[in-house]
Amino acid sequence: MSIALNQPAATPALTANHAGIRRWLWTVAALVFLMIVVGGATRLTGSGLSITEWKPITGAMPPLSAGAWAEEFAKYRASPQYQILNNGMSLGEFQFIYWWEWGHRQLGRFIGLVFLAGFLVVALRRLLPGRRITVLFGMGLLLGLQGAIGWIMVASGLEPGMVAVAPVKLTLHLTFAGLFFASVVAFATRLTPQRRPETAGSAAMAWLLLLLTFVQIALGGLVAGSKAGFTFNTWPMMDGAVVPPGSLLFAKQPFWENFVDNVALVQFNHRLGAYVLLAAALWQLWRLQRAAPQSSAARRARAIAGIVAAQAVLGIVTLLLVVPLWAGLAHQALAFAVLAMAVVHLTRLAAERADVV
Repeated sequence: MSIALNQPAATPALTANHAGIRRWLWTVAALVFLMIVVGGATRLTGSGLSITEWKPITGAMPPLSAGAWAEEFAKYRASPQYQILNNGMSLGEFQFIYWWEWGHRQLGRFIGLVFLAGFLVVALRRLLPGRRITVLFGMGLLLGLQGAIGWIMVASGLEPGMVAVAPVKLTLHLTFAGLFFASVVAFATRLTPQRRPETAGSAAMAWLLLLLTFVQIALGGLVAGSKAGFTFNTWPMMDGAVVPPGSLLFAKQPFWENFVDNVALVQFNHRLGAYVLLAAALWQLWRLQRAAPQSSAARRARAIAGIVAAQAVLGIVTLLLVVPLWAGLAHQALAFAVLAMAVVHLTRLAAERADVV
């Protein structure tokens, strides 16, 4: 069932169906956003390797007795992180990091159940055209893949000699979370009727902003994975220069390893990404303010530029304060707020070029 964009009204059944589906999708998006924050806290508290097994079903049950806690603690004591970094940790300290990781995994399970329940209702009742149900099915596969990548990431931190997960795998985990989050936001936005047709705005520019946002989130994942935010805690200078010397940025061999494991280059790339994203957001705002200052596209451009600027300031504060928990979480959360705004903006601009909602 579909409706042409040019038609001003929708049937009551269609409107009701779309409203219910939108509520479901925005609920999923909110849960994913919460998951990003909880995941950041799990990482910053060093909790991500506290559960050393992946049991998608039975792992939902936490330890409920002293014996069960002793068994879980024994598994963690056999891990490289405990032996190298946390040797001598008490049971109470272990329980603190265990609950963070358990909560993170439980929230992931809950998101999966909420998405599956909504999908089954939409599919079985045929509330949307078949091609859109197929898209939702693909989104479900992406969510499942994200869970598998999460375990692959954790497993990388359980390898001999490791005290944290591999930066590349953490970045992959974060990026796929962003992809699923963006797909949910785009689908929900696409089902929301537009009050008036878009008359301004460049879809190409909106695509560029979205791409730059994803790149910046990925670069932030590398910073988090390599703990690059705990070094070079000055701004705008970095190691005494705006652009550090090549001998610092490319100190590792082979050459490509610098982009992942060299904290200097990893942080410098994240700084550059922030400058480029902010410049692109301001450029789009300038163009839309000149072309159609009263348009909805211009209003969104103002919001995007404002959030990107706030995110840049927060990033600097986080760096200067050497990544306190509150700042690290706020910085990660605001990054996904930027992503949501970029997706909504692009989806709105692209909608006028489609034939149906």
